[in-house]
Amino acid sequence: MEALIPVPVMLPLLAAGLKLAIGGRLRRLQALISVTTLAAVLATSLALLAAADGGGPLVAHAGGWTAPPGIALVADRLSALMLTVSSAVTLCVMVYSLAQAYADQEDAAPLAIFHPAYLIMVAGVSDAFLSGDLFNLFVAFEMLLSGSYVLLTFGGTESRVRAGATYAVVGLVSSMLFLVGIAVAYGATGTVSMAQLGERFTALPQYIRLLVELTLLLVFVVKAAIFPMSAWLPDSYPTAPAPATALFAGLLTKVGVYSIIRLEALLFPGGPVSGLLMGAALLTMLVGVFGAVAQADVKRMLSFTLVSHIGYMVFGVALSTVAGLAGAVFYVVHHITVQTSLFLVAGLIERRAGTTSLDRLGGLMRLAPLIAVLFFVPAMNLAGIPPLSGFLGKLALVEAGVAVGGPLVFTLVAGCLVTGLLTLYAVAATWNRAFWREPSPDVTWAAGTVLESEEEPLSRARGTEGITGRAIVTSVTVPAPMLGATAALVALGLFYTVLAGPLTDLTRRTAVELLDRAPYISAVLGGGGR
Repeated sequence: MEALIPVPVMLPLLAAGLKLAIGGRLRRLQALISVTTLAAVLATSLALLAAADGGGPLVAHAGGWTAPPGIALVADRLSALMLTVSSAVTLCVMVYSLAQAYADQEDAAPLAIFHPAYLIMVAGVSDAFLSGDLFNLFVAFEMLLSGSYVLLTFGGTESRVRAGATYAVVGLVSSMLFLVGIAVAYGATGTVSMAQLGERFTALPQYIRLLVELTLLLVFVVKAAIFPMSAWLPDSYPTAPAPATALFAGLLTKVGVYSIIRLEALLFPGGPVSGLLMGAALLTMLVGVFGAVAQADVKRMLSFTLVSHIGYMVFGVALSTVAGLAGAVFYVVHHITVQTSLFLVAGLIERRAGTTSLDRLGGLMRLAPLIAVLFFVPAMNLAGIPPLSGFLGKLALVEAGVAVGGPLVFTLVAGCLVTGLLTLYAVAATWNRAFWREPSPDVTWAAGTVLESEEEPLSRARGTEGITGRAIVTSVTVPAPMLGATAALVALGLFYTVLAGPLTDLTRRTAVELLDRAPYISAVLGGGGR
């Protein structure tokens, strides 16, 4: 089983290289390569999750060099669960993006550039989840940065290049800080293996431990878009093509949250920064949700809710209890799926109406009832309406907080409740303006009229940027694979509700393993696992 661990990293890289070699030719073959690769990654992830849950962490040593000098890839319950959910999401988004490219009658550029970059980013996500040492985690973040920058600036429009420049600067600064943290950790302990660091940090003076912890925590706070390091996200994500925005929203910030979980549970258990994390969680929830309420664009509203709900996950991590960590892991799984599906629906709205501005939308309930349903279900899930998984995740976190008690924790619990109510208000207001109310007379053309052109067989909404920097392609009928991929993710979010019991048990076993630390450390340092 250990031989399967590198597959989620190596297979997308090999597929990306093959697609770059093919170039713009054989588009159907290229599509088949992408879908087959991601389906194989999903199957591998499921196998790793079953094995890790049944027998403990699995370890693969690159080149046969055992840890600590060698590079270890570790699949425990947390990494395998994150890998499985991310694989399902990336497969659906790939199907969506391929359908969009074909329906828009694009030339070779999307397959020759967009999808290889997409696969490189998927490999970076997988590497981050499986990485067993700090420097390899740094490499994974750099893979993410390189692939996501291409996706963010795809088409070369002014807004995308500007957003991409901001994103790249933030990423590079945090990467430099990450290298500083790795250097300090290595200088103090003589290793970058996370399993060995978990043992050696306990013997260091408190001030050195705190210095390394705060340095690494700042890096991951930026990556996860936690307040006050979250201002870059709402201005960057909405400018990207719909598939890229959905993938960014679902996965990239969660890699930062995953790293914080590893940092606090494995390297610095019971550290002194829990109060700092709780304060950051509260501010992230409130600042993000107040921003969401004030928005008049579907994508920007979703971007602010994305920031806001990161606070729930940080709250669970800061509690440092089994119940808190279990709730945080459950909420990460839920949020990856629901937030991605909502951004895909935003892409469907943009295709159907030519815009995501709420001032120009209206009447979509009558004109596109299926899109209306696909938005309504995950929106209610995000808001935490019973008995959906969003409600179950929030309930688990609130119960974990009440069990801990204390003025600061109770303040966080109140913040969770307020954030949930304001999220409901934000998504309900968006639903009302985009789907329920009647459109204004001056936007009737965007709500359903197909504007034919002599040069282009499909209508193009005026003055709006699309996947290649031209106007957005609009049409009365949305391609079935785009609807199907979105519906699959919406159904997956509902699936978490149906199987909430087994998923809750799995996240609790995950939290117990994280806080125990011994299974992870012994698997990495005790001969490489099974």
